[in-house]
Amino acid sequence: MASCSPLLILVLCTLTVAEAQLKVFNMRASKLDSGILGTPDAYVIAFCGSASLGETSVRHNNENPWWDEDFTHFKAQENDVMRLEVYDQDIGFDDLLGVCQRQIKLGTHKHECFLEEGGSFHYTYTLG
Repeated sequence: MASCSPLLILVLCTLTVAEAQLKVFNMRASKLDSGILGTPDAYVIAFCGSASLGETSVRHNNENPWWDEDFTHFKAQENDVMRLEVYDQDIGFDDLLGVCQRQIKLGTHKHECFLEEGGSFHYTYTLG
């Protein structure tokens, strides 16, 4: 039985949760609504688990914005929750247009989510 110990330790070590790189890219929105104030000045804030991944630039006066920025997180794990928040920048207080949230899986995935305040948000992510 003592000879099985090194093998058991090796098996247990391979079962630990591996960290992987998460990349979020190709972010765009369509038909955003900012209410009576005109066209939105939209931007996105990204999170993975408790980690903040950053914020995009603001796309002024555009109801169909496209962001060039990518978000990268090097300590992501499969089944972590990724959260993308879409905001309309205003003087004093920014309005939350909607949130896209999901558990991440290995591979490359394209998604669309419908925002609470109208419009939709499209993005692609890779975990690997």
